[in-house]
Amino acid sequence: MNIKLGIVLLTGSLVLLAGCAGTNTGMGIEREYVFDPALYDRAIDQTSDRFPEIDPLYLSDEIKRYVEDRVGTDLRSDKYLATVLQELLYDENRLNIRYSDEKTYTAAEVFHARRGNCLSVMNLYVAMARHVGLDASFQTIKEVPAWDRRSDLLVLSQHINATGRIGPREYYVADFTPQIALQRNTEDVISDEAARALYFNNLGAEAMFAGDMEQGLAYIKNALFIDPGNSEAWNNLGAAFMRLEDGAMAEFSFHYALETDDSNVNAMNNLAKFYRVHGEDERASRFERAAERFNQRNPYFHFDGGLNAYAESDYESARKLFERAIDLHPFEADFHLALERAHIGLGEPGSAREARQAAETVLAASEDSAEVRAYKLRFFERRFNRIDRRSILRRSSPGTSFVSGNGTHLIAPFWW
Repeated sequence: MNIKLGIVLLTGSLVLLAGCAGTNTGMGIEREYVFDPALYDRAIDQTSDRFPEIDPLYLSDEIKRYVEDRVGTDLRSDKYLATVLQELLYDENRLNIRYSDEKTYTAAEVFHARRGNCLSVMNLYVAMARHVGLDASFQTIKEVPAWDRRSDLLVLSQHINATGRIGPREYYVADFTPQIALQRNTEDVISDEAARALYFNNLGAEAMFAGDMEQGLAYIKNALFIDPGNSEAWNNLGAAFMRLEDGAMAEFSFHYALETDDSNVNAMNNLAKFYRVHGEDERASRFERAAERFNQRNPYFHFDGGLNAYAESDYESARKLFERAIDLHPFEADFHLALERAHIGLGEPGSAREARQAAETVLAASEDSAEVRAYKLRFFERRFNRIDRRSILRRSSPGTSFVSGNGTHLIAPFWW
């Protein structure tokens, strides 16, 4: 994962500043904020891309020859190309790329490193696909977040994959993980410019993890120059300014994150911490309540919390959290399957069977083929057998799916 990194500061030394006049967010919170063009100009203080020499999609002649030699030069169907490129990336006899959250790579870097996070690998997939004539775009997945703690930073990671058309009514999805079930109706195809902004946002977050706030600031500002509507980059800019003890810019950046996305819970949490440190307890409480309301309404927040509890063998807490996720979104089969595992952990076989039956009912009601339904069940079982509390998408296998008006069709190969 580690694609769209949103940072929440757990500690920090901040500078007191005065409040502003008011505006409401979609969360129903009075923010007491007005736009300050001078602070905006400080945030985006460049007139061109500061890193034009970095091209996340660049392929060297060596890489192009590698792809051509293995894909072939004859006319091939788009479905064949989508599948063989997936093999090229993940087959143990080919590139054998494995997940790593060490850093975000360009396409060329991940080719040589043979490892990377999802954005890194999708850089390579999209670049290779376009080189052989396959339609390919980046696609963000909004509803499958995962939390991680790095030092005193709390990091929200979101997912990205690649997609493209292979016919008038059919398209493919290429993913580092076959997490098709949790992606339904949450996809958003983005431009290359937006993907480039995500790349620099990641570099900025990674520099912050390493304690280099100035470099992190430069990368995140570049992300915002490319895509001023990137709410998480605004949030991360605020986090960097908090570390640099620039309270005015930190407050402005967090508020502007909410201007671009009024449901950005990271920005709400950061504003709550900001005002709490400055002794503005009433304002802090407003943002804390707003963030809590948002989280309580998000089934995937409870699902991720349940996964973390399950990983700690706290099956009772996991059960409650999975049940809450189901209450909010009863038509997600993974929630019922997770509840089954919690009941098994609690020694409740009857309740486990009921949860399993509910999951199978949800899957049967979907448009997916029997093959796809069976595959999703197998994938879920394997994920729970190898669960990693840091991310619900790690330690899982890549996959390609083909989607048409008749539902989702999975084709081999998949590697567990």
